[in-house]
Amino acid sequence: MASHPKHSGCSGSPVCASRRHFLGSGLMGLGSVALATLLQQDGLLAAPEKPPLEPVTYDLKPKPAHHPARANAVISLFMGGGPSHLDLFDPKPLLDKYDGQIFPGGEIKFDNAGGASKAVMRSPFRFQKHGQSGIELSELLPHTAQIVDDITLVRSMNLGGIRNHVAGMQAMTFGRNDPTRPSLGSWITYGLGSETQDLPSYVALVVDKPPGSPYWSSGFLPSIFQGTQVRQQEPRMVNLAPPPHLKGQPQSLQLSLLQQINRQHLEQHPGEHDLAARIASYALAARMQTGALDALDISKESEATRRLYGLDNETTRPFGEACLIARRLVERGVRFVQLWYYEWDMHEQINKLLVTKCARTDQPSAALVKDLKQRGMLDTTLVHWGGEMGRLPVVQRRGTDVSNAGRDHNTDGFSMWLAGGGVKSGHIHGATDEFGLHAVEGIVHHYDYLATVMHLLGLDCNRLTYKRNGLEENILDGQPGKVVDGILA
Repeated sequence: MASHPKHSGCSGSPVCASRRHFLGSGLMGLGSVALATLLQQDGLLAAPEKPPLEPVTYDLKPKPAHHPARANAVISLFMGGGPSHLDLFDPKPLLDKYDGQIFPGGEIKFDNAGGASKAVMRSPFRFQKHGQSGIELSELLPHTAQIVDDITLVRSMNLGGIRNHVAGMQAMTFGRNDPTRPSLGSWITYGLGSETQDLPSYVALVVDKPPGSPYWSSGFLPSIFQGTQVRQQEPRMVNLAPPPHLKGQPQSLQLSLLQQINRQHLEQHPGEHDLAARIASYALAARMQTGALDALDISKESEATRRLYGLDNETTRPFGEACLIARRLVERGVRFVQLWYYEWDMHEQINKLLVTKCARTDQPSAALVKDLKQRGMLDTTLVHWGGEMGRLPVVQRRGTDVSNAGRDHNTDGFSMWLAGGGVKSGHIHGATDEFGLHAVEGIVHHYDYLATVMHLLGLDCNRLTYKRNGLEENILDGQPGKVVDGILA
């Protein structure tokens, strides 16, 4: 408890008596104190002179990194819902041996008790070694198998007790299960700015919108660092183009007047950081009407490129278009692009649904890495593929039909992969136990992942801070995030 001056307790001294008299007598009671406050707010009573606020400007101009960067941009392919590492990235022969038997490996923590079981379920999909690295992948990922020598496969992700989807996605993007905090993309753009002034520095490409609040929020950072949403359907950016009657000079005059009014208001209210950010956002929006329309126009891409991403196939076209747009945005200086593709949550019919989901995403994901490499961009672009969890090694069966089998959530051990941007090629980092239940070697927590991404971009999580309520905040929020040196090239 803070200490107080001795006279604040009022021991009957003349000072205290005169104060009681002042506050208790007629017009000089509490009502007059409130009146003085109102008069001061309305500018009718002289306010005590305050020291001038230190001017703060928020913009997307390029800013120096803390140390030499390995990457200058990130493309995150976020697979919301929890792709099954046991059926895609992390083969476990012991599941074949114990298939159908009671799990012998100890306690299992279920997130969804409906249909929960302790019966081991093997993967029905064959695994095979690929490339010079010999990394084993599921037969469901034939295109990822073609880029296996370009990736680091992390088999030891762990969320530290978080069990459900929303909390997991928040941890992987905000650093904590807290939607009021800024996302990874917001911290990066706050720290580095943008290499283009005609496009947003942070873009969220939504192929299949995740549930709940957006995961591209700037939280308590100024709004200029929030992700700009790009939709799957046209118009991909809502309200980007002006109506016909406002195009040209009418719109220019309108924006000029708006900027003038905002500037005058900001001069009268210094320290309004949100207003300063909003002014910068208006200016960016005007410039985007040319730059963004060009970046989102994939009609200019060659037929070979369109086939590479699977745009000639309705199964792969939606995700393929998003991956291609991501490359076009990064090519034009966008700092952080995140694709959101949900529906990997497979509590039932996993053997059927996983086939469908991989058929939609495998080719475009691999095409992105191939395309970046062909263009000489992979070395400076970090690509991430993964979700917020994996699946359990036991069956979750709703009903009596065996074909309805699924897997519950597993956040204690799961997989993701990274490519380019300063990470090793053809490398496996970490491991889960013999059943794929727990990460046991080279464990990477969500905050370690975030610290590593920022490190590759030249940022130190502990040095990149924002002052809020008198406290210096960073993305780790007190968590012991460390750079995963084992994946760095």
